[in-house]
Amino acid sequence: MSKRKDHTPSARPLKRTRTEAAEDTDEESNDNISQFMSEASQNSPLSSGEVGIIESISLKNFMCHSLLGPFKFGSNVNFVVGNNGSGKSAVLTALIVGLGGKALATNRGSSLKGFVKEGQSSADVSITLRNRGPDAFKPDVYGEAIIVDQRISSDGVRSYKLKSKIGHVVSMKKEELISILDHFNIQVDNPVSILTQEMSKHFLQSKGEGDKYKFFMKATQLEQMKEDYTYIMETKTVTLQKVDKHDESLEDLKRQCSEKEDRYNSLASLDEMQNKLEELKHQMAWAVVSEIEKQVQPIRDRIKAEENSTVKFDQKVEEWKEKVVDAEKRYKEIYDQLEGITEKVQTRRPQCTALKEDAQAKNRASKEAEAYYHRCRTNLKLLEKDNEQLTKRIEELRHSINQSSEADRVERFERIKSLQEGLKELKDQDATVSQQMDQFQQAITKYKEELYKLRREEQDVRNTTESRKRQLSSLKASRTDRVKRFGEHMPAILSDINEAYRQGRFVKKPVGPLGYCIRLKDPELALAVESCLKGNMQAFCCDNYKDEKTLQSVMSRYYTHGKRPQIIVSEFTHELYNIRDR
Repeated sequence: MSKRKDHTPSARPLKRTRTEAAEDTDEESNDNISQFMSEASQNSPLSSGEVGIIESISLKNFMCHSLLGPFKFGSNVNFVVGNNGSGKSAVLTALIVGLGGKALATNRGSSLKGFVKEGQSSADVSITLRNRGPDAFKPDVYGEAIIVDQRISSDGVRSYKLKSKIGHVVSMKKEELISILDHFNIQVDNPVSILTQEMSKHFLQSKGEGDKYKFFMKATQLEQMKEDYTYIMETKTVTLQKVDKHDESLEDLKRQCSEKEDRYNSLASLDEMQNKLEELKHQMAWAVVSEIEKQVQPIRDRIKAEENSTVKFDQKVEEWKEKVVDAEKRYKEIYDQLEGITEKVQTRRPQCTALKEDAQAKNRASKEAEAYYHRCRTNLKLLEKDNEQLTKRIEELRHSINQSSEADRVERFERIKSLQEGLKELKDQDATVSQQMDQFQQAITKYKEELYKLRREEQDVRNTTESRKRQLSSLKASRTDRVKRFGEHMPAILSDINEAYRQGRFVKKPVGPLGYCIRLKDPELALAVESCLKGNMQAFCCDNYKDEKTLQSVMSRYYTHGKRPQIIVSEFTHELYNIRDR
């Protein structure tokens, strides 16, 4: 250092590469070096220093040494001697590195990670500096000694721990170490303080005066002072230029300052104006409050009216809830009736089949009776013709009675009598046949009426059954498909509308059904909304009349005879209807 040169003897004969041999040699060297330095310390006649003296150093996993030290140095001159590889250069290198020097300054490597022993993760260097007397550095913090611990990782990163004499960590910053070295005037990179082997060879081998002069300049720090002086002069020049520049603007600043002072003096009534401003602020605040109260009053009235209407709506909701319950009961009754009708249809199906067979048999009997009736009519006509002929013949015979003899008269009389009896029998048969024909005709008419009534009842039962089945299917499908709630044709209509819109037949796509577009926050209001909208639940909205005609043509495929959904024509806008005040 600048106060002395340190040398440590060692007793190790040869340098080994193996770890075990190095550890044994390090222990022997530690014992010999410690013994020699103790003797030198005791026999030295020189007076001891007070600050900046290296009291001890210890190395761990540094270079090729697992553990070297701790070495306690004497107060004056110390000599370090030993064979090659015993650790003399390691102690000197550790002093440079441990006190913050760079790896290049040691001439032992280009990077700090080269000082970590092979196979180890880090290397530790601990140096103890004396800190006594009036020139001590922060004696109340560090005490009589400063311990500098440095750890070098295998990645070349080093960290510092500056401890007091009792081992308490005071700082971990390099700036603190630099302050300590400056205070003790320890210059690690100065060859006068620490002269490495390479530097001494270079100094001894240099013959030129220029090299010696450079060494002198570096040793006395005149070169550093020269660089600092050059930097100071450059800074001075820049500072003078800035001063000249600011002198020019000083007059403007003075003038502005004078104007500001005059303006400040002219504001003598500033306090009064400030008080007036505060008063006006208070008045303005109360004016704002009054204005807000005027605006709030209509809102309060509206809220009160809305609350009254809310009560009415609540009453209506309760009424509609009761109606919903009644509707559900009716639905259940209708469903039960449907089940009953279905069961009756199943039970009456055999009876209906039997009635059909009976009707067919009676129809055949009616046809046979009609045929028999027609035959009887034919016979009746024949008998009437015979009657006319007999009547004519009787008249002829009566006319010829007067002209004929008694015997012929008697014969004719008997013949007439027999003919009259035959005629009477034929009339009786005709009456009987006519009566039977009337009975058969009445029976045919009765059976036709019963058959027509049965067919009509059967058709009504079938229509009712099909209607109930369609309603039941529609209700079941509406559980999963909300669109079907508005009609069984509605999904197909919406599909055709989408297809027509893709084809460009619509200017703007129609919206509907309106009930499908409504989302209720409160599901309990569904019945009330349906009752208010009524038929508009299935209605569609169009932007123009051209789209209305196109939509009508789409609906006509599904509503040929029935009533189609309503179409409302109103121009579409992109602005939402404001209902916040409702």
